Amino acid sequence: MNHVASVGSWGELYVMLGTSSAALIGLLFVASSLHLKTMVDHPVLRTRSRNLTLHLVVMLVQATAVLTPQPLRSLGIEIIIVNLCGLSLPLTFLYRTIFRPARRRVKGSGFSLYMGIAYILGYAAGIVGGVALTQALLWGLYLVTFSNAIFFVLVILNGWKLMLGIQESE
Repeated sequence: MNHVASVGSWGELYVMLGTSSAALIGLLFVASSLHLKTMVDHPVLRTRSRNLTLHLVVMLVQATAVLTPQPLRSLGIEIIIVNLCGLSLPLTFLYRTIFRPARRRVKGSGFSLYMGIAYILGYAAGIVGGVALTQALLWGLYLVTFSNAIFFVLVILNGWKLMLGIQESE
């Protein structure tokens, strides 16, 4: 069995990715619970918090999959499934932004077209990486790692927007 974590430093990298995404999920829960009324009263903040949590969960699940001893083919299939599930978030918001009539759009909905496209590119990189892994091509892990790097940057930027939104609301 060709286990990814035993090849080079991949295991150490994904321990760090999994640990940091789990820590960020915990911090997001603490921050949200400290400002629960604000989060409940503002649908944009609530949606942003939920999406941040889900993107971090995708990162955590991918790290767990990489660290689980299994053949590359199984890992690739898991990575593809996780990224397809995650891809549904930005695609849903992009669809609503483009096809919802202007009169029904929520002003200041908090969705950035550029952020949505960046998330889509991140998930696409993860999917391509997963396909490469199903063919036992270890370079697919570079794409999965690149995907996670994109998510970290976007989650930090959106976390900053969430904090600013909470501060403005109080």
